[in-house]
Amino acid sequence: MPLARKGKRPTLTGRPDSFALASVKPTAATFVILFSLVGFTRSLLITVIPLNAHAWLGDAQKVSMLFFGVSLAGIVASLGVPWLVHKIRRRNVFALGIALTLLACGLMATGAGGGIVTGMLANALAVAALEIALNLYIMDHIPRRELATFEPMRVFFAAGMWTIGPWLGVWLHVHIDPTTPFLLTSGVALATMLYFQYLRLTDHPAVASAKRLPPNPLRYLPRFFRQPRLRLAWGLAIGRSAWWSMYFIYAPIHVVNSGMGEIWAGAIVSLGTASFFLVPLWNRLGRRYGLRVMLIGGYLATGGLTLTVALLDSQAGVVALLLGAVAAGVIDAAGNVPYLRAVHPHERPEMTTVYNTFRGVSQTAPPGVFAILLKAFELPAVFLVGGAAMAGLAWFCRYLPRRL
Repeated sequence: MPLARKGKRPTLTGRPDSFALASVKPTAATFVILFSLVGFTRSLLITVIPLNAHAWLGDAQKVSMLFFGVSLAGIVASLGVPWLVHKIRRRNVFALGIALTLLACGLMATGAGGGIVTGMLANALAVAALEIALNLYIMDHIPRRELATFEPMRVFFAAGMWTIGPWLGVWLHVHIDPTTPFLLTSGVALATMLYFQYLRLTDHPAVASAKRLPPNPLRYLPRFFRQPRLRLAWGLAIGRSAWWSMYFIYAPIHVVNSGMGEIWAGAIVSLGTASFFLVPLWNRLGRRYGLRVMLIGGYLATGGLTLTVALLDSQAGVVALLLGAVAAGVIDAAGNVPYLRAVHPHERPEMTTVYNTFRGVSQTAPPGVFAILLKAFELPAVFLVGGAAMAGLAWFCRYLPRRL
């Protein structure tokens, strides 16, 4: 093997030394930071968007219809992103997600009806692009055996962003200017892009360019749903994610209808997501008593507390919602472990494509169902149905392996 010339240092990519630092192997912390920054851009607007939509439309049922339509667009976008990655590479898909975030902020900052709708659509496309691109990078750089420990760490560190963001977004909207949360979100999105550019992840030798078209989920649907453990993991993931979709949309509306004001609406969402800080505690309990027992308790407690929201007066119901969020954090501590333990290694890429559809389903089904429900009933019916669904999933958790 020929020796390198004197004065020249070999690098991982064969580029000059100035790129050497950017070519080092990314660690789990790298992706924790990226996920946290992307999460902050979402959390700043997570309460502002439904409150703006409610102020514009004036009715929870109409808000449900709006979110249902936007969520459908998000599902279509998520199915198209793997094809887009094949065409323009994941680096450019990530950049597209940042650009769509900036566009969404500009449109929603207008406060007009058309700006809210088109901005929400752009935001749904941005979330799909950023999430899928980041997950692809994780599959490239995080070994499979470390995924089960990476997920709780990601959730724990993202908890800070999701605790501050909802309250801060509403506080800026009310006390500074309605456009301020959108300006701050744009600034965080630009900072995320700068950090991503610094990492130069596509230049790392472990990141291989796509050689073939991404797998078509429709080809693997029969194989996926013939496996009981995969079906169960998919259904439980839908329930977990759907509860948070319900919480993010209807908890702020419930707080405002209770006469507590918009600042409290943001605070309730922030306090609810602060339950993610308890993830290390729930993980220790899961190791001691088993994830099966922990998930049964988590789904049952979340369902019971959500049911009581509809039976209590307004402010007591808000307290029950907060306690429900703490219980939901128990479920989140397990993350995708039921799926990771069930999927066969040789089928993982194909089955993951199908499994990830739980996100789109969980974001579309709640506003769709509740839009129909709210035509005949008042807002408390949302919490009755949501609580009953979570309690029902506790029953299905009995079919998880005892040594999960």
